[in-house]
Amino acid sequence: MSLPLKDADSIYFGGDWNKASGEPEPILNPATEEVIGLAPVATSGEVKAAIASAREAFDRGPWPRMSAPERAAILYRFHATLMARRADIVRILVAEAGAVASILPIQFDFPMMLSKDAIDRGARYRDTPLPPGTIPNAAGGRSLVGGVIRREPVGVVAAITPYNFPYLLNVVKLFPALITGNTVVLKPSPFTPFSALVVAEAAAGAGFPKGVVNIVTGGQDVGELMTTDPQIDLVTFTGSDKVGAAIAAQAAPTLKRLHLELGGKSALIVRADANLEAAVRAGMAYLTHCGQGCANQTRHLVHNSVRATYVEALAQAHRAMKIGDPADVSVTLGPLIRESQRARVEHYVEEGLRGGAVLVTGGRRPSHLSRGFFYEPTLFNDVDNNSVLAQEEVFGPIGAVIGFDTDEEAVEIANASQFGLSGGIFSSDLGAAFDMACAIRTGGITINEGGSAPNSPFIAPFGGFKRSGIGREWGEEGLNAFTELKSLSFRQI
Repeated sequence: MSLPLKDADSIYFGGDWNKASGEPEPILNPATEEVIGLAPVATSGEVKAAIASAREAFDRGPWPRMSAPERAAILYRFHATLMARRADIVRILVAEAGAVASILPIQFDFPMMLSKDAIDRGARYRDTPLPPGTIPNAAGGRSLVGGVIRREPVGVVAAITPYNFPYLLNVVKLFPALITGNTVVLKPSPFTPFSALVVAEAAAGAGFPKGVVNIVTGGQDVGELMTTDPQIDLVTFTGSDKVGAAIAAQAAPTLKRLHLELGGKSALIVRADANLEAAVRAGMAYLTHCGQGCANQTRHLVHNSVRATYVEALAQAHRAMKIGDPADVSVTLGPLIRESQRARVEHYVEEGLRGGAVLVTGGRRPSHLSRGFFYEPTLFNDVDNNSVLAQEEVFGPIGAVIGFDTDEEAVEIANASQFGLSGGIFSSDLGAAFDMACAIRTGGITINEGGSAPNSPFIAPFGGFKRSGIGREWGEEGLNAFTELKSLSFRQI
């Protein structure tokens, strides 16, 4: 394909496009295995130059010293440019990330809503006054005292994003960091660099001061430079818990602030009184993006009285999915990102069978597709919650059904996990479901599908407990994550 990019062979830092001097990396379309382009790869010198540029822009440039409305004016222009390039960005996401038509609203429209919300909120940032009071003074009278609490930018932010929702994660890290006055160095996954370079093109024409936005490409070595460089003040990373732990270790010597949005093995609880049609519809959501989603609810805890009915309905929905190239808008299940990820999925299928789980449907590569990293949607029943299949994040199209008999048992199973990112409960007894939701240790949970979806009228903070991460993204909490609090006090003399 012809990429809708002007500078696909360059990286962006210091306000300029710079030819990357590393060996260009061929980027595959995961549905066809065809090379869609050669991605630039930054060398260590170029990464250090990008970090130095961001440091200079923060320490001496105008960006952190502008008012919030002044920054917002540039960011609204940046946002509008990205909106105008929706067709180009969608085209890249389909070819580069294997995104099917049904999830493009999550891949593009949802992050644009979140980004605008960040600008709107950040433009309204004001100092918070402390209540005035009086204290005795040396002259025998009383002095008036007061103060304010200010939110100031943390400094230079390193943003490292994965391949599954690359555009979404690029922009929902950039906009909150920038509106609060930080400068940013962004590194996308080496599998999905072009959805970051198109963002760089929009940034180049938006009017940012030199060095405020920097986008470099490359692999693990580039990421490690960013997480260890003392000029970086905060690292925001989305990816696996194992990589998150490595980043925490790398950042520790320089005591960097960390925001880590990591893995999940979330539970969907279906009570005996659930609307099964709605529960099955929500249950299918674990296959979003071929299962490549940290918040996908891959453990289905189903009351034993309705489990057989639920499993059969879910299996029928699996069999009805159309697997193939996302360039076909009728396709509902696209590919995994690479052969290595498909091999990982196959490993977990073998583990499930070895552990005694019952394979209901799937468990193989689709026979009609000779190219592309495809795998059938796979459902296991009678899964032991202590098994590898129930405890480890697969990041692929495998669902595990676990039976339960009481609410207390369901909560115990849901909490028996090293992760705690999302979750869901289906029940006609809203009070009982609410009590269960409060008892589950997870960062976000919906009842009867809830409202925290791409078309939600409100924006809830997103993040996890335990090994699912540190901190929150989206909304007010996500904005505040990129700030430091400063207390200022004064008195009458």
